[in-house]
Amino acid sequence: MRSTVTFYLCYLLCLALGLACVACVCVWNSRWRGGFAWDGSSLQFNWHPVLMVTGLVVLYGYGAVVYRVPLTWGQNKLPWKLLHAALMLGSLIMSILGLCAVFAVHNAKNTPNLYSLHSWIGITAIILFALQWGVGFAGFLLPCSPVLLRKLLKPVHVWLGGSILLLTTAACISGINEKLFFVLKGNVTYSSLPPEGLLGNSLGVLVIAFGLVVLKILSNIKWQRPDSRPGEIAYTPLQDENE
Repeated sequence: MRSTVTFYLCYLLCLALGLACVACVCVWNSRWRGGFAWDGSSLQFNWHPVLMVTGLVVLYGYGAVVYRVPLTWGQNKLPWKLLHAALMLGSLIMSILGLCAVFAVHNAKNTPNLYSLHSWIGITAIILFALQWGVGFAGFLLPCSPVLLRKLLKPVHVWLGGSILLLTTAACISGINEKLFFVLKGNVTYSSLPPEGLLGNSLGVLVIAFGLVVLKILSNIKWQRPDSRPGEIAYTPLQDENE
């Protein structure tokens, strides 16, 4: 009982931190960066941090912990697998749109792409994420997938999922810092910590806190779904309805 209460406290904290991250990045780019557009201007660039934080960090984290909710444990696992896959697909689509936004702006301004450490980490995370989703869909959702293959894939899938979250968190933190150094110069410098710099730093702290809470939920063995034992990880149409 105590473990369940602790889980729900962590889960609520996860939800709250995720919403705070989305609100913070939206306020930053609407109030201080001028809003949004999709015309190749700097306003289009503002979609990049919003889509990346919302999709690649928050929605990804929400999708990762879906299996851990105790209320779902006594139910058929297939709908939760589908929800997990849908949340992750939404996260992947948002991250790809975020890439499109920044590449379009860079190309319009003849700015090189993928030259910074931030971009290297981010593109690595998205490539791994796309591979993870594709292999996960084929391995865990297709009924024709061999049970042995699912057993072999599961530990890799779990480990890579946590690793991608670490990479996306690192990409967001480095991107926030890079953006603040680019825009806060001249009369208003980053070192003077103006309101925009304070908000950007706060967003970074929220992203780190969110990632840590998600990893805490994922790493606690007591919060794993009971039917995640090696002999019961696969879904087939013949499985009992109460799995």
